[in-house]
Amino acid sequence: MHVETPDLGTLRGAPAGDHIEILDQTRLPHVRSTLSLFTVTEAAHAIRAMQVRGAPLIGATAAYGLALALRADPSDASLAAAHALLLAARPTAVNLRWALDRIRHKVAGLAPSARAAAAWAEAGTIAAEDIATNRALGDHGLSILERLAGGRREPLQILTHCNAGALATLGWGTATAPIYLAHAAGLPLHVWVSETRPRLQGARLTAWELGTLGVAHTLIVDAAGATLMQAARVDVVLVGADRVSRNGDVCNKIGTYEKALAAKDNDVPMYACVPSSTIDWTLATGAEITVEERDASEVLDPADGESIAPHGTPVHNPAFDVTPGRLLTGLITERGLCAASAAGLATLFPELAHG
Repeated sequence: MHVETPDLGTLRGAPAGDHIEILDQTRLPHVRSTLSLFTVTEAAHAIRAMQVRGAPLIGATAAYGLALALRADPSDASLAAAHALLLAARPTAVNLRWALDRIRHKVAGLAPSARAAAAWAEAGTIAAEDIATNRALGDHGLSILERLAGGRREPLQILTHCNAGALATLGWGTATAPIYLAHAAGLPLHVWVSETRPRLQGARLTAWELGTLGVAHTLIVDAAGATLMQAARVDVVLVGADRVSRNGDVCNKIGTYEKALAAKDNDVPMYACVPSSTIDWTLATGAEITVEERDASEVLDPADGESIAPHGTPVHNPAFDVTPGRLLTGLITERGLCAASAAGLATLFPELAHG
């Protein structure tokens, strides 16, 4: 099935190789604004400030950021410093380290004069691969949605959390890729969009994205997902991932674990949509994943206005949680569907699972 890639202009490499253009996601949904980044420092800031976000998009942006650093100074010292700067920008999403290490490996043996061009080309390859990977993942997810729909007339009810959409990638998204393909195929569907406190990526980004691309959806508060499942108003839960350990534990936006518990209790199938670049084969379980702790202001002042809590209220603000693989129905990858377990991942990625 030929369908145009849902491309919202999240990241572009300039033809001259001297800057990248990003969609500033902190200004959505009210303003659609593009920023030009010319230095590695600007790229690191964009990642840290979540002007770009989503594991695949973070990785691609970091790859281009390393290329910009090498354009300014192709020395070994510059390469090491830029790698460290970008790696520190967001600690949880494994795609960041994966992309940076890929660029570093690509240029390590080259003459300094050849490094910037090689890094820029490799960053472009990473971006193109992301689109193809997500499309393949979407095709596998589409078969699941078609099976669940079973030819019925009423819309398939899908619950998602955070934004694992085209805004989080170079195109298609991860959890949204099956949704966009099903929508294009004429499969009746409706998406429940959880708001995703505290940064409201569901409300600000997923709702905007689905509306822009014409997909029926309804926004809900985060805590309403379990009640919808209990009332048999959810047929399947689709989420993304920022890091997956080799035993199938999934680290995703805070609130995913609660969705998984509710899905398990109500016999609702739940899948994590996982490109292989998000699997961290160095970690045995999700307990080893470093979960980013973000600033209290995100919780206390989500709309840049008056604080919603008394002055001086202590805040704990983890950006992610870890869902044990045993709670998931499976993982959807670009190679197909598997159980969220070490054995399941090994069936699809034997060359990686076994070293």
